Amino acid sequence: MRILGIETSCDETAVAVVEDGHKVLSNAITSQIDIHQKTGGVVPEVAAREHIINIIPVIEQALKEANSTWDDIDAIAAVPGPGLISALITGSLTASTIALIKQKPLIPVHHILAHIYGNWCDRDENFEFPILILTVSGGHNDLVLMKDHGEFELIGQSRDDAAGEAFDKVAKLLGLGYPGGPAIQKCAEAGNGNKKAFPLPKAKLDSPYDFSFSGLKTAVLYEVQSHYGKEFDPEKLNNQFVSDMAATFQQTVSETLVDNLLKAYDAYRPKEIHIAGGVSANLNLRQHAEEIFRQYNVPLKYPKKIAYCTDNAAMVASCGYFMYQKNQTKYSKWESITPSADFTF
Repeated sequence: MRILGIETSCDETAVAVVEDGHKVLSNAITSQIDIHQKTGGVVPEVAAREHIINIIPVIEQALKEANSTWDDIDAIAAVPGPGLISALITGSLTASTIALIKQKPLIPVHHILAHIYGNWCDRDENFEFPILILTVSGGHNDLVLMKDHGEFELIGQSRDDAAGEAFDKVAKLLGLGYPGGPAIQKCAEAGNGNKKAFPLPKAKLDSPYDFSFSGLKTAVLYEVQSHYGKEFDPEKLNNQFVSDMAATFQQTVSETLVDNLLKAYDAYRPKEIHIAGGVSANLNLRQHAEEIFRQYNVPLKYPKKIAYCTDNAAMVASCGYFMYQKNQTKYSKWESITPSADFTF
């Protein structure tokens, strides 16, 4: 069964064709990074305009790369949210219109659940449930217990800034540019940064599984100001200072995420542990997680390709396939997809 997935939740216009939930036949993405680097972050109206320009060419590219026509496509999956409403509208309306015209089943896929299925892409293997999943991206951190396809329990989530957002803001503060995750990782590695150079805090919340990074972001600001004054110029910061701060910040984020993941593992004892989402591409996070969980003899998985970590449509199509298999009658009657910023699922 071939699913065409569409993803436009933020600044990536992405379309993919995936067969049987695993085999990625195409994964076309048009990025807006060059545009948003000029403003140091995503401007919703600009992102929405670019989606309108790119959506049809990217659909055509995905079909061509998959050597498929619309006759080969069995269903369409698209993300109605959460995300930027102005960006979601383009993908939702496009998917709804094509599904109506082509008479294809239409499957709305929650963005966070889609990230979970980044681990299914290009993996034709058995997964053992229950699976404990840490999804960590620019807009959200979640700890999810996946009991089966379509059966999810949210056990922890972001209370303020997500890790990816904190990466972006700290990178801007240090003059490293956008997107922040790759910039901070590169800076920490290039300068051989000291991971324990500064006393950065880890948030302590009432829930052992929830996350907070606003205090960490503020602590970085105060630390920089203590060395360079309140009116510091990011371009004039000492290179080694920036490298050490990048390394310490990155390590603190990794430890915070893995600490909560370990607490959840001890409580729920899943058969597998997965890390997904944009920040799952961070090598420091992967290495720290592997170091901690190696002693527990539990499979630890993250997406096989970096392209399946960041926003992409292969994960949407994969998730759509398993949703369809779980309840085909639910999607037999066409209904339009309505965009929403709601993070609940």
